[in-house]
Amino acid sequence: MTALEAGAELAPLSYPVTRADLRAYADASGDPNPIHLDPEVAAAVGLPGVIAHGMLTLALAARAVREWTGDAEVVELGARFAGMVVVPDEGTSLELTGKVVDVADGLATISLTATCEGAKVLAAPTAVVRV
Repeated sequence: MTALEAGAELAPLSYPVTRADLRAYADASGDPNPIHLDPEVAAAVGLPGVIAHGMLTLALAARAVREWTGDAEVVELGARFAGMVVVPDEGTSLELTGKVVDVADGLATISLTATCEGAKVLAAPTAVVRV
C-alpha cells in the first residue's frame, strides 16, 4: 500500500488481457457479445479485432486502486470509455498509473491513466477512497 498524500505518484501497474480473460468475463457478466469473442464478427462490424469489455477495463482500474490503497474503502470510481482494448491472439496488457490529487475530509482522490499499446482507453478515470 502506498501512502496517500497529495501529489504522490503511484507505482505503475500492468495487467495482461487475454482472449481467455474475455471469455471468462463474458461468462461471469452475462455479456457474450461476439465483438468480444469472435474475430470474424469484430472485423465484420469494422473493429480491428476482438475488444475487451469496457467494464472489464474499468474493473482492472479498480484492481489497481485496490493494490495502491490496500484495505481503503473505495467510495467512488468513474471514467468514460475513450478507446478500445484490442486483444490479439497473443493477448495485450493494460497499463495503469495514478496520482493522488487531493486528500481532504478523510478522502483521497486519485487520478488514473489507463493505456493499451500507448493509447488512452479511459477518459478522466478517478477514484475516491476513504483514508
